[in-house]
Amino acid sequence: QVQLVESGGGLVQPGGSVRLSCRSPGTIFSTKAMGWYRQAPGKERELVAAISSAYYTTYADSVKGRFTISSDDPRKMVYLQMNSLTTEDTAVYYCNIGDWSEILKGEYDTWGQGTQVTVSS
Repeated sequence: QVQLVESGGGLVQPGGSVRLSCRSPGTIFSTKAMGWYRQAPGKERELVAAISSAYYTTYADSVKGRFTISSDDPRKMVYLQMNSLTTEDTAVYYCNIGDWSEILKGEYDTWGQGTQVTVSS
């Protein structure tokens, strides 16, 4: 299973924005879907947003209208633009890659180190 590398997190004030990046090292997966997940302290990891190989996107209800997932054409990078952040968005954010059904389930054995996003004043 491919391990991806997440980056871009940090401390941001409520109402602010941050852009996360996920890099697939060395290989292009143009036929795969990619997803962003997050895990807040004491909570289960959840799917935040996903993008299919045909660039179809889906979002968790809690982030609709605020987050945007996108990918570059060779599918080496996937991004998560996060706007209007609230303290509820504080979590470690992870990305992963796979078939669409795998992305929706998020049942992976391998995860990257994630990137911490902390929303606080």
